Amino acid sequence: MNILRAPLPADLTPLAAELGVTPLYGDIHNHCDLSYGHGRFEDALARAALQLDFVSITGHAHWPDMPVDDPSVAHIVAFHVEGFARLRRRWPEHFAALQAANGPRLVVFPGYEIHSGAYGDYTIVYRDLDPAPMILADSPAELAARLRAEMPERAFAFPHHIGYRPGARGVNWDVFDPTLSPFVEMNSMHGCAEASETDRPYLHSMGPVDGRQTMQAGLARGKLFGVVGNTDHHSAFPGSYGHGRMAVYAHRRDRAAIWDAMLARRTNALTGDSTHLLAAIGATMQGGVVAPSRDATLRVEAVSGGFIDAIDVIRDGRLAHRVTPELTPAPISPRPLTTLYLEFGWGARGRSFRWEGEIGLDGGAILSVTPRFRGAEIVSPLEGEDGAHPLPSLATTTDGRVIFAVTAEANPNNVTAATQGLLLRCEAGDDARLRADLNGHRVELRLAELFEAGRSGNLGPIDSPAWRIHAAPRPANWQWRGEIALGAIAAGETIYLRLRQRDGQRAWTSPFFVRG
Repeated sequence: MNILRAPLPADLTPLAAELGVTPLYGDIHNHCDLSYGHGRFEDALARAALQLDFVSITGHAHWPDMPVDDPSVAHIVAFHVEGFARLRRRWPEHFAALQAANGPRLVVFPGYEIHSGAYGDYTIVYRDLDPAPMILADSPAELAARLRAEMPERAFAFPHHIGYRPGARGVNWDVFDPTLSPFVEMNSMHGCAEASETDRPYLHSMGPVDGRQTMQAGLARGKLFGVVGNTDHHSAFPGSYGHGRMAVYAHRRDRAAIWDAMLARRTNALTGDSTHLLAAIGATMQGGVVAPSRDATLRVEAVSGGFIDAIDVIRDGRLAHRVTPELTPAPISPRPLTTLYLEFGWGARGRSFRWEGEIGLDGGAILSVTPRFRGAEIVSPLEGEDGAHPLPSLATTTDGRVIFAVTAEANPNNVTAATQGLLLRCEAGDDARLRADLNGHRVELRLAELFEAGRSGNLGPIDSPAWRIHAAPRPANWQWRGEIALGAIAAGETIYLRLRQRDGQRAWTSPFFVRG
């Protein structure tokens, strides 16, 4: 069995099985040298294949109200103009590379983006890989009309980094069109725009979040939309860990099913981990419209990438219910399942280190290995070049060992992680032993030790590269399922779930919309 990104087993997903869906993970807004950005387009596709189920590589295409007459931002205008021209040159030929990268393990969609101060930035995604021209427009209304006329049912567009203030490339709720945009990008490397106050603030030079522009503000205005996360990464690393990611709940693992799931808003926004967070009211999943009821019940199924701190139910922008698995455990599977997170990096500032290693488990089984690989923290071309490191590699052997190689930059400061990692989903008890060879450094630990606390070590003296094996959760710490009584739900209400892990990773479902 291929354990590289192996899907969750049936005994962890009974609700998903009942509803006939499976979670798939992707990034449909990210950048490389296809326009302005760092890193080769071909490398971006190769990295996507390592850790995603679907991807779209985005080119910067158009900015109708670009401030061309303001000399103070001439340097910004210049690299945008150059990037737009590069994308126009490469667009016709880039379809061949998309077609070559597309396959059963990675579904690829074409995409590009349009900037706008007045209307907000939009990412456009095409359904098919048949070569087609970019459709450019100066407003969402014009874009919607042209896509309907020229790409009927074969394209959509969604606003991203929605939280910037009105007129400064944040979402314009006044013109938001749910027939053009099934969802909004609520989380990315820019930060989180769920609400006015979050623990992931906007720190980009474009400015902070404006409370009128958030997900909750749009819902309060009666707008109908799902939510997603994407990386908006600018250095050829789709799915770069911690920058953002999206999930879809699809009926099959193919292009048509993923596309249908996106249009139906069966989507989640994620920060980094490929979390399974599924909710249903009756047979209607997140993103759906439900009728008012005098007694509604929310069914929840959650499988996270680490210790679950809380699962919140948000009704009309307010916390209505909180599940804390540590207080009310409800594991899904009776098997002794756990996750092992191995993290690599640290070392002296400004340095990088090529990690090469092998991992095995005695007295247990590794069921799946998922990379948590990161790209360089570079956005603007003015910020310098990336490290041009070799591509990461990940493989498994017939006897269940994991072999990997990846370059980790040292953390650039004390609050920004640049580490690389691997998440192993395992079936193992206390007496199982984790074995790792990390660049010749041997590590062996009983899982009983990791159930108590994580372990770490350096490859040399102080300031040398270091590793960490995080504490392993018991089943009740990282799985939860149950029913939450909602009581009466009334027309106009919105309801969504938010999951927070102990390590800070988060997941949000698209809302349920109660309509008469």
